[in-house]
Parts: sequence; C-alpha cells; structure tokens
Amino acid sequence: MANICIIFDLDGTLVDSEGLCNQAFLDLLPQLNDTVESLIQRYRGKKLASILVDIESRLCQSLPDTFEQHYRQRVAELFSRELKPMPGVLEMLEATNFPKCIASSGPPLKIRQALQVSGLAPYFGDDIFSSYEVGSWKPEPGLFQYAASAMGFMPSQCVVVEDSGVGIEAAEAAGMKAFQYVPNGETVMVNKNRTPV
Repeated sequence: MANICIIFDLDGTLVDSEGLCNQAFLDLLPQLNDTVESLIQRYRGKKLASILVDIESRLCQSLPDTFEQHYRQRVAELFSRELKPMPGVLEMLEATNFPKCIASSGPPLKIRQALQVSGLAPYFGDDIFSSYEVGSWKPEPGLFQYAASAMGFMPSQCVVVEDSGVGIEAAEAAGMKAFQYVPNGETVMVNKNRTPV
C-alpha cells in the first residue's frame, strides 16, 4: 500500500474552468465592468456565497433570489460546450500511481459534470469530496481532513495540489504538504511553506 495520497483541487487545477465560471457572471450581469481575467484574480478559490455578497456590494443592489440557480445553469451550459482539462493533466494522471482523490468547494453535480466532460472521471471513481457534503469550505481545513480520513490516510501522508491561495491555506491548516499549481503566464506570491508547481 502506498504511503502517500494526492488530494487534487478541481477548478483551475485539473480542469480549465475558472474562465468559464467567471464568464457566466459577465453573461448574467452585463453591468459588471470587469474582464474575465480580473474576475479570476478576484474570486479564485472563493466560496460562491462570498462571491455573490461581493458582487452585490460592488453593484449596490441585491441579486434576485433565483440568481444562483441561473448562474449554475449557465456554468453547466458553458462546461458542456467548452470545458477542457488543464494542459498536461491527462498525461500526469496516467503516470500517477499513488492513491488520489478530489476535494473541491464546488457542489457534487458540478464536480461530476466537469469530470465527465473533461474525460477525467475514470481516474477518480467515487473518490470525490465536496464542501457541500462535508460542510467545510476552504480556507477551513475540514474538507481536506475529511478526504484524508475517507481515503484512509493521516494528514501528514497527504499532498495537496491547489491553484488558489485559500486552498493552500486550507491544506496547511490541515497539516498537509501543499503544492500550488501556477498556470503559464500567471504570477503568484509563494511563502516559505508553499511550493509552486
């Protein structure tokens, strides 16, 4: 039995979804004076509820009660047409022999759709953990702690691969080694405990 487990974030780490998720905001809220890139920087890794509060504050208005439902629908439409794995992910997963799982802040339906559309579902089976099922959102450590326990590993035996600062914080708070995936052309602040990959 391998003595290490790799816990992957999903959005922006395994699948190229950050642009699509933020494009959905611009599609539904044309009054937002932002680019997709600026929204990615502002909201990467954040909980949707927190993002919606921020958007309401910036627009000085309340969003409709149905906004989250419409947003989820728009994201699902964009995913079904355009979602792809991040460059090199398929090859990396093929070559990875360690136990592995996904720990994502997204809802289970979104996670499963992303894995199916991108062709990554066979690599993870049912080893998928969602904040919505666990009740803990990054930067809290609970999601990663739950994933480790469910996979049969101690936190110290787990390695987390994340693209967001809040995800790295969560991994460190859980007592795990954290590697930050940095897409080409982006810059990231890395402290002594964080290793960019």
